[in-house]
Amino acid sequence: MPERSNRKTPVVTEPIERKLFLNRELSWLDFNQRVLELAKDTFIPLLERVKFLAIFASNLDEFFMKRIGGLQRQRAASLTDRSMDGLTVQEQLNAAHERIRQLLEEMYRLWFDELHPALKKQGIVIKRYQDLSETERGIADDFFKKQVFPILTPLAVDPGHPFPFISNLSRSMGVMLESPGGVRSFCRIKLPENLPRWVPLDKPHHYVPLEGVIAGNLQQLFPGMRVLEHHLFRVTRNADIEMDEEDADDLLAMVTEELRKRRMARVVRLELPKNMSEEMKQLIVEGVECDSEDIYLVPGPVDMDDLMALAFIDRPDLKYSPWQPLVPLRLQDEDADIFSVIRQGDLLVHHPYESFSASVERFIKTAVNDPKVLAIKQTLYRTSSDSPFVPALIRAAEMGKQVAVLVEIKARFDEQRNVELAQKLEKAGVHVVYGIVGLKTHCKLAMVVREEPDGLRTYCHIGTGNYNSKTAQLYTDLGLFTCNPLITQDVIELFHHLTGRSIKEDYSRLLVAPVNMRKQFLTMIRREIDHAKAGRPARIIAKMNALQDHQIIQMLAEASQAGVKIDLIVRGFCCLNAGLPGVTDNIRVVSILGRFLEHSRIYYFLNGGQEEYYIGSADWMVRNLDYRVEAITPVHDKAHRQMLWEVLDVSLNDKGHAWQLYAGGVWKRVHDGSDGKRYPDTQEVLMQRILENHRQARHG
Repeated sequence: MPERSNRKTPVVTEPIERKLFLNRELSWLDFNQRVLELAKDTFIPLLERVKFLAIFASNLDEFFMKRIGGLQRQRAASLTDRSMDGLTVQEQLNAAHERIRQLLEEMYRLWFDELHPALKKQGIVIKRYQDLSETERGIADDFFKKQVFPILTPLAVDPGHPFPFISNLSRSMGVMLESPGGVRSFCRIKLPENLPRWVPLDKPHHYVPLEGVIAGNLQQLFPGMRVLEHHLFRVTRNADIEMDEEDADDLLAMVTEELRKRRMARVVRLELPKNMSEEMKQLIVEGVECDSEDIYLVPGPVDMDDLMALAFIDRPDLKYSPWQPLVPLRLQDEDADIFSVIRQGDLLVHHPYESFSASVERFIKTAVNDPKVLAIKQTLYRTSSDSPFVPALIRAAEMGKQVAVLVEIKARFDEQRNVELAQKLEKAGVHVVYGIVGLKTHCKLAMVVREEPDGLRTYCHIGTGNYNSKTAQLYTDLGLFTCNPLITQDVIELFHHLTGRSIKEDYSRLLVAPVNMRKQFLTMIRREIDHAKAGRPARIIAKMNALQDHQIIQMLAEASQAGVKIDLIVRGFCCLNAGLPGVTDNIRVVSILGRFLEHSRIYYFLNGGQEEYYIGSADWMVRNLDYRVEAITPVHDKAHRQMLWEVLDVSLNDKGHAWQLYAGGVWKRVHDGSDGKRYPDTQEVLMQRILENHRQARHG
């Protein structure tokens, strides 16, 4: 496999061509606004709306760390390249900051005017410390005395004590003090991250914010001093640190160094309350070395993603009806050998509608305990801290099986966890590969080699989502189990090239990035163009997380102009400007959001009636096609194709949680609620259909 692709995101200079493209950063902010709109949706249960508000805030944190940080790094390097839609780096920063301020205004209005009062009506009350009753204040003060006071470390700022380092996303309280002699001073208190943000009071679901408890007891921290003012503030630091992998002798050491640099990276956002004095504001701005464009004056509490804790309150009446993933019909016999099930025919599973534990986890656990299994290989990109796969793989190695695991230690924000996981596996005797220089390994593959009467047989799982038991209950993903030798041989060879260093230029069935995936996708789009020009049926449907690749967008526009009907289901940002008359008016783009995060990738090509379906790990983005190891597999089974078509068809006809993209980057909700009716969304429909399928199967 090539060490690295030389492809760069092209610089677009032709004004006509620029019309094809929407700005990536602004399109991502459009996506996050759609998340915020779910928090506004009164048809959604109250605590779920609070959860969407918290997700919006968390998404924004990541946007600052990755995207704003990346743009600022480009600006610091004096890069003059324009984005695909023709904006300079500074123009993108200006537009992003302006849009973010508008979104934050919406978020705080929603919280103060709607969600906070609605929670109170339902008996979920967040009180200010100064509004507590005598009994409640006693509880809060006792909590401070026993749980908070001993672990606080006030840090004074004066000529002998420089402004303290403020870690990324940590909450800090700034306190302005005055001594009996009239000397004013500033002190910073870091709020403990191991204590709850919402301190419980005597009544169920009544809380006071931790910062309020601390603020109400400041005199205990500064006896003899006068507290003039106190405010909560927070910094966000750049996480887009550039590392030169080509010169890295040791990927593990490189990632460790990146984490250290990230911790010390420059501030890309400083959140301050609007009512903070100019004196304190100036002290903090100078102390954290923040530019004026990065200062956000907010009207309410910082770190709104902490509202996620409220979403887990035990109030089922304020949440979605619980969903229990169903065991796939062919796996309902727990005593059946999963390998014999796969030998009878490929198995396609759809999470979280169908159980991850009863399928993917069972596949690996069975392989560990089966004496006929000789080898297990698996990729791990993001997994849970209590992953069942890690102890299972360790046990397999201890039993003498050949176990190889590729742990991607460059998975952003999971680097430290993956380093620790890899070292744990390695110590247990598992063959561990830390990734490939210049590429992230993003494919979702597991492979089992089993000794059978007719020789060795390989079984594979090829998925669209991570081997993460927790997110498998929250993300929609697909996985194909197969022992088809045409596919398993490709998987065997792909693992060889992941763990070895030989160059593989072709694969029989799999689309593999960065080897043949881009070329194959462009060829299939070109084929639809040829069908359309010849008067044959031509259609493309693609479901993905994001669309950004320049070449793919250009080819889709060409297909649209040739008369190919194109439907794109893009959850996140989309850089294709759909609906342009004469250019992209045969392209429809919709975005589906809901209780689960839409994560599966499905690609459909009509091919003149000889339909083709694919699933896998890659979006149509430059990073997926050129800078990651990705795998996409064809799906041949008739029933499986029908299942994939159903997902696509239901998504394209969603009236509940669907938005459509119009020319100029305008997203409109397919159904805005103006008729007062509630329509079922894609995920509700699919849940009901799988329940019905299982009912019919039980009753024959």
